[in-house]
Amino acid sequence: MTPAQRFGPRLEPGGGVTFRLWAPAVKSVALTGDAVAAMVPQAGGWFECFVPQAGPGFRYSYRIDDEIDVPDPASHFQPADVFGPSEVIAHDFAWQTADWRGRPWADTVLLELHVGTFTPEGTYRAAIEKLDHIAATGITAIELMPLADFPGRRNWGYDGVLWYAPDSAYGCPEDLKALIDAAHARGLMLLLDVVYNHFGPEGNFLGRYAPAFFTAQHHTPWGAAIDYRIEEVRAFAIENALHWLSHYRFDGLRLDAVHAIVEPGKPSMLEALSRSVGELAAASGRHIHLVLENDDNIAALLDPATEVPAGRYRAQWNDDYHHAWHALLTREDRGYYIDYAEAAQTHLARALAEGFVYQGDASTHRKGARRGEPSAHLSPAAFVNFIQNHDQIGNRAFGERLSTLAKPEAIEAALAITLLAPFPPLMFMGEEWGATQPFPFFCDFTGDLGEAVRRGRAAEFEGQFKDLPADTPIPDPLAPETFRSGVLDWGDLAREPHATRLALVRALLTIRQDIVVPLLAGINGGGRAALDDGVLHASWRCRDGTTLALRANLSDDAAEAAPMGDTSRPVWGDPFRRALAPWAVDWWLEGG
Repeated sequence: MTPAQRFGPRLEPGGGVTFRLWAPAVKSVALTGDAVAAMVPQAGGWFECFVPQAGPGFRYSYRIDDEIDVPDPASHFQPADVFGPSEVIAHDFAWQTADWRGRPWADTVLLELHVGTFTPEGTYRAAIEKLDHIAATGITAIELMPLADFPGRRNWGYDGVLWYAPDSAYGCPEDLKALIDAAHARGLMLLLDVVYNHFGPEGNFLGRYAPAFFTAQHHTPWGAAIDYRIEEVRAFAIENALHWLSHYRFDGLRLDAVHAIVEPGKPSMLEALSRSVGELAAASGRHIHLVLENDDNIAALLDPATEVPAGRYRAQWNDDYHHAWHALLTREDRGYYIDYAEAAQTHLARALAEGFVYQGDASTHRKGARRGEPSAHLSPAAFVNFIQNHDQIGNRAFGERLSTLAKPEAIEAALAITLLAPFPPLMFMGEEWGATQPFPFFCDFTGDLGEAVRRGRAAEFEGQFKDLPADTPIPDPLAPETFRSGVLDWGDLAREPHATRLALVRALLTIRQDIVVPLLAGINGGGRAALDDGVLHASWRCRDGTTLALRANLSDDAAEAAPMGDTSRPVWGDPFRRALAPWAVDWWLEGG
């Protein structure tokens, strides 16, 4: 049982199971399935019953007002998908790594992956077979895209409707725990992407029996906002975070798009969630890391230094860093890239020195609205940097990876900077070997909803690709072949140019672990960065007097730069050279 559990089935120490449902808008609730029992109304809109013969494997649903059967909103497993019965799970897994306490945030090198396309089998168990590759590459942490149960067999995970149930398309809860256990045995952290800003559009019955979950006063891109002013609603999200961290022993969570969470009142749900997780980390002695995706660039939410950040978050995905790189490498200027295209190198320099590019600056893409807060006081540890992730690949019309859009030497320069800079880096599955398979948007909706998604996807990109041949349609998000096109081809590891790219990434991550990571604890604030005749210079000073320094020629033309002094200690490239080839990158240490 998670601390202070209110939601979901509770296995009692003496046997049997207590079932509870918060349904303040209904007259009656009955348990159905492997047993039938009337649920007794309780104070505050709760219904409860105890079933002495119930136990692990027991399947059940809730019958609302004798009209409709619904799954438990806090179901721990849905073997027959979101419309089927819920199953009681014991969570008595025999952990082989029960003494695992995680790793410090400074060690973090993230690989984001989608379980369904990571391997041909698309299962938790199949992913275990690839863990040795991940560890040997120098990656220290895996971030799984959302697992909360979604309708159908194919989905990115952001349409989850049963937040507590890992989707059965990938296996059962024991399979997921086996994956996490095997990762911990190899020294790998496991983080999970969770979605607390909305529920998916199909299979969510909360509006029928608990409409107070939502407020009509605020809206998100996915509909009415979740109303976290309501005590039970807030508890539902916080208990969910503790559920994943306790029952599955995840090492952290990445909270999706928190800018879409409406936060009236104090403390905010985000603060309350962080404090609850901090209590769990302190009580267990574990390193637990909370990371945000936040388009609003709110620096006040971030605290990378405190081991148990009370009310704050370890770090944030830094879209500014990605957007500057993407605009530089591809010359694209549509959508949000318009804010970066005209001065991509300048924006990249600011991201390297201060974290956010937009720190209260006006955004052209947002029609002049200002975005962000000053961030130069934060250490680089507060910003997860990347040149690709699922969003920036999959939200394109064709789901193209950067490897098909930019020159190899330019991508290698971006990797040499991203993987050696003092920011926690993230790569998207297959990026370590330069995979070229797309990662398109896909889902498995049916009926009118499926057709609406198909039409909406086509309309989103209408007019952008008028020069394409008529036989090159935008991939159908509902088609199984669209999903299959995104499955990684692991045979590429033995082929060129993929083997050479993998060797490069492994070399960079070895240097990161040996040279860069020991310096990170001594970098408290931002760095310095500037452009000199088109050459990027950046540096970060440590408390012991050591300076980690970078210069890079991020162009297709050769450049010249003053060589470093004789006391410089090379880390990557050749800091003593004067002539810089196109896309040359040099790292070195000074002082200390």
